[in-house]
Amino acid sequence: MRRKPRIAVWKFASCDGCQLSLLDLEDHLLEIADAVDIAYFLEASRATKPGPYDISLVEGSITTPHDRRRILQIRRQSRFLVTIGACATAGGIQALRNFRKVQEFVRLVYAHPEYIDTLEHSHPVSDFVPVDFELRGCPVNKYQVLELVSALLAGRRPRVPRYSLCQECKRRGLACVMVTRNEPCLGPIVQAGCGALCPAYHRPCFGCFGPAEGAQVAALAQELRRRGRSGPEVVRLLRTFNAWAPEFREESVRHEGA
Repeated sequence: MRRKPRIAVWKFASCDGCQLSLLDLEDHLLEIADAVDIAYFLEASRATKPGPYDISLVEGSITTPHDRRRILQIRRQSRFLVTIGACATAGGIQALRNFRKVQEFVRLVYAHPEYIDTLEHSHPVSDFVPVDFELRGCPVNKYQVLELVSALLAGRRPRVPRYSLCQECKRRGLACVMVTRNEPCLGPIVQAGCGALCPAYHRPCFGCFGPAEGAQVAALAQELRRRGRSGPEVVRLLRTFNAWAPEFREESVRHEGA
């Protein structure tokens, strides 16, 4: 009897939001469960099975030496390794610490900093192991996860958008908040995936899905400055959920103190 494909879901430094998005699939998740063997998913069940795994979904950033050793072990056990969410793909909001010396935070927060064993930076998983596919978002889009798992099991490439959020706004017939309300919207440089949720409520995009393919981050930053936004404001806009994504990181550094 042919065994079912084996799936594992792993957690590193994160808020668990992406795993909760998986659980929020509800009936769809039950359909997946019929087709696969969910062998490791501690957010859902204490029952676990050893690898190897056909698909490993990894949430969270790598922040400690223990994390670094563990992700190497997971990679060795996984045919496909997929990072889900901003923490796993770009270091997460905790990567804001990367712009300062982490030992300063450790000294201020912990009564006994000598017991804290941490890396200097909060890293995306791809800094340490090869990643087969990335799913962005804070949290990840649950339907993109469903599409990804279905695609990998069927042997095809997942259909996940790489274009900017502005296309989603246009498809929904939404007025541009940057044009009509002079809001500092990141939509032109952020990857689609949320269905233009914030612009639908007349709010600017905050960049949950990270930089879109070919994003012109410098051009948008210049336009924001032209519209009266200060250097610190541009830095703040670029340093949220995906602050350590190279495109956002490099441009934010240019506006520090400007």
